[in-house]
Amino acid sequence: MNVRPPAVSGTFYPEQPAALRSQVEELLQSNSVDAPPPKVLIVPHAGYVYSGPLAATAYNLLRAVAADIRRVVLLGPAHRVHVDGLALPSVEAFETPLGSIALDEDAMARVRSLPQVLISDEAHRQEHSLEVHLPFLQLTLDDFTLVPFVVGRATPQDVCEVLERLWGGPETLVIVSSDMSHHHRYESAKEIDAQTNELILARNTTITGEQACGAHAINGLMLYATHHALGVRELDRRNSGDTAGGRDQVVGYASYALYES
Repeated sequence: MNVRPPAVSGTFYPEQPAALRSQVEELLQSNSVDAPPPKVLIVPHAGYVYSGPLAATAYNLLRAVAADIRRVVLLGPAHRVHVDGLALPSVEAFETPLGSIALDEDAMARVRSLPQVLISDEAHRQEHSLEVHLPFLQLTLDDFTLVPFVVGRATPQDVCEVLERLWGGPETLVIVSSDMSHHHRYESAKEIDAQTNELILARNTTITGEQACGAHAINGLMLYATHHALGVRELDRRNSGDTAGGRDQVVGYASYALYES
């Protein structure tokens, strides 16, 4: 089987399966919010010591519907390779220290004909924005397949069209991976992220990369949310100055749930 191996185990999260399982379970036990299960999550993608608590808050909501979710459509920004559009890999599975996750060939075939969708293993090889979510999914869901996109320069319409083809019903979960502002002082970051938060809650489609590194995917999701009257709920919002590290230069994080009316 052609498999994409983990690229950031041992740096963003533990490399040993037992240690990884223990850290994720501890994060899940320590971070929760009273909210119904979502159709979509927006979740940050930093090292677990930094954004893990906010990720856990979001992923805890899946446990009530774990048996229903059979497919995860995961969209994260390109950090290492320039991408024009949305990049799928050619591999058959993604691997983490907790095991392999099969890719959904049937679902990916439904979007390969779109001009904004390309195949690029290079875009996926070292990309952390998708990988860090996989252990959380492995420990909160039952068996599921994955449709992973590295999102580069793409219009809201480009992303929305992909979501239209893959949206499905209760069997499909959509996840957009994004951090918020980067490398501002603590109080400035809080102000910037508060403004971005208002844009997301208003389903705005003009968020910039300086406001959220996953802006292209978020804007496409917000266009879909506007077309289909999805509700948006903030679950948690903090930055690295709240979770780990100093406050001279922080990275902002937030998690959101979206619901069909």
